[in-house]
Amino acid sequence: MKLHIRPMAGKDKPALMRILRATSEFLPAEVVVAEEVLDAYLADGQASGYHVMVAEAGSSVVGYVCYGPVPLTEGTWDMYWLAVTAEQQGQGIGTALLDCAEERARAANGRLALIETSSKPEYEKTRRFHRSRGYEVVCRIADFYARNDDKMVFQKRLCG
Repeated sequence: MKLHIRPMAGKDKPALMRILRATSEFLPAEVVVAEEVLDAYLADGQASGYHVMVAEAGSSVVGYVCYGPVPLTEGTWDMYWLAVTAEQQGQGIGTALLDCAEERARAANGRLALIETSSKPEYEKTRRFHRSRGYEVVCRIADFYARNDDKMVFQKRLCG
């Protein structure tokens, strides 16, 4: 499969919304927030504080990553959203998107990449993916999202 990664365009939004809605880990309220972030990026580009890259296989959008610099830090970047169609998972698309985001952050003097996620059992596959890409848990806040749903913060150093 030939994969092409490029900045998001307005025409990509319907496909990204389908991916988000079909991703069982994302609650409806989270999909609303993801859409707001996409709209901010489409309205203001990187001035919104977000960077959005999409992955295309053939003429189909099969995934995306949204990331951005953390305000008031020197070189810390948040990896906000990463989603790949269920049918395409396990084929290296998530890795390619995350690598792209990390490379771009690194090129902008990025030192650290952070990913926040849930401790719920249904997120275990996601947490395994982050660990496999060199991220480690540096913080866990009990009952952050809800009772028995901790916030887990993963970190990766982007440079020496």
